[in-house]
Amino acid sequence: MRNDWINVPADYSDVMRRAMESLFKTFENLSEGTFIVDADARVVWINKRYAARFGFADPLDAIGLDCEAVIPNSLMREVVATGKPILLDVLETDREPLVVTRLPLKDEAGATIGGIGFALFDEMKALTPLFAHYSRVQQELIATRQSLAQARRAKYTFSSFVGTSPASLEVKRQARRAALVDSPVLLLGETGTGKELLAHAIHGASTRAGKPLVTVNVAAIPDTLLEVEFFGAAAGAYTGAERKGRVGKFELADGGTLFLDEIGDMPLPLQGKLLRVLQDKEFEPLGSNRIVRADVRIIAATSAELPALVAAGRFRADLFYRLNVLTIHAPPLRERPGDIEALAYATLEDLSADTRPGQVGHFVLHQDALRLLEAYSWPGNVRELRNTLERALMLSETEHIDARMLSAFIDAGRLALAPPADAPLDDEPPMPSYADAMADFERRFLSDALRASGGRVADAAEKIGIGRATLYKKIAALGIAV
Repeated sequence: MRNDWINVPADYSDVMRRAMESLFKTFENLSEGTFIVDADARVVWINKRYAARFGFADPLDAIGLDCEAVIPNSLMREVVATGKPILLDVLETDREPLVVTRLPLKDEAGATIGGIGFALFDEMKALTPLFAHYSRVQQELIATRQSLAQARRAKYTFSSFVGTSPASLEVKRQARRAALVDSPVLLLGETGTGKELLAHAIHGASTRAGKPLVTVNVAAIPDTLLEVEFFGAAAGAYTGAERKGRVGKFELADGGTLFLDEIGDMPLPLQGKLLRVLQDKEFEPLGSNRIVRADVRIIAATSAELPALVAAGRFRADLFYRLNVLTIHAPPLRERPGDIEALAYATLEDLSADTRPGQVGHFVLHQDALRLLEAYSWPGNVRELRNTLERALMLSETEHIDARMLSAFIDAGRLALAPPADAPLDDEPPMPSYADAMADFERRFLSDALRASGGRVADAAEKIGIGRATLYKKIAALGIAV
């Protein structure tokens, strides 16, 4: 029986067979390579071009070999195992990457009996934009990995811990000894005393310096996410989990150092898991049965009183003893006033390039300014000292910084040692400029207005007759505390 189409055979299966043969020949001619595997992913046939690309002068030498032995990184075994095609993929080779298509071969009953793959490369000109995009993304990935590796290096050395007071020298001596061993280190001290700096210096001087230094700020991460942050998660382990899963900080720090900042804020359930990892050196990512081994050196830091937390039942005693092998106390700034001058000048040098770009100058602290800095109790320690000097530099019209200029940023109620009334000032303190005098007057005038209005900016602006937005700008510019 024939239909109305001219020259179309009644046997449609013959049409399909011829179509398949034609399609195969077309792909085989246009593609860079073609090969066929059986149900065990062993090579049944490979064309000469493809065989030669992977080092087989005679295609027959590849017959019977596992597909991966002929084509490294091949996914034909996955196609045969699942019976599902991989229509468009990038195959990495030792030369150019190839765009490949992989199809399962099935019998009449629908069972997978093999697979066929086509490497589409040279003749598929339409894929040029894809290759360009792929190459660009690959270069960006390489650059990102290099940048990340650099970010996970130690940023500070022992010379970064400025100070020659007995307390500072003792801290650096203990830290150098800690760098020579592989035991856990516990850094104790108030906020801003340089615990993170010491952690970087210890890692950088240790045998692990060539490996990553990974930091986790325990206080900055919600309790519900800390376990994933530490140990990672398998794909789909929880709602919102990444499609490819997540690598935890322990795995990222393998061979290097994991710095746990503010460990005193760690929730109790996670403390037990951390202790087990420190003892066994292995863990399972969330939602996974995969065992991950991690050779990690722990440096922990906290501004909390850990013994008091242990006594209160808020920190596990066994974890405390595990971490409390090498303990270093970073002294507060008020206990090392002899370091303040060196710290202040080191900070000024560091800040001057940022606060005064393009201006070359050498800042000088007058003796009365140094006495004021040394008399202050510095509850925020080195971090507060830096903030104070940065504000002074931003508002200073001169390179000479005196006590009058700093007093606007220092709480007089926290002066631990009031400067002697008869202490000699600089022989010839420089005459303030008109701009400095006006700024000082404006600062005091606006501070009085705000104080009289109970700190309410809108009321103060109305009383002195300026706009609220203008007053906000002046408060920020003059460093007025509201």
